[in-house]
Amino acid sequence: MSIIYVLIPIAMIFVLIAVAVFFWAVKSEQFDDLDRQSVSILFDEDADKPSQTASPNQEKIASQDKGMPL
Repeated sequence: MSIIYVLIPIAMIFVLIAVAVFFWAVKSEQFDDLDRQSVSILFDEDADKPSQTASPNQEKIASQDKGMPL
């Protein structure tokens, strides 16, 4: 029963820390733009970059380098 005198203050400290972190997040504008992250997955960022395909000779050389040394 005496453990409850320790656990209740610890639980209250955790609650105060959680509330403080929540108010810090609201104050630092963490919740201002909730739509950007949900829509950003729909846009392809690699669309402007040219595709980099390796020529057959480069693939052959790369596959030879992966083996064990003789």
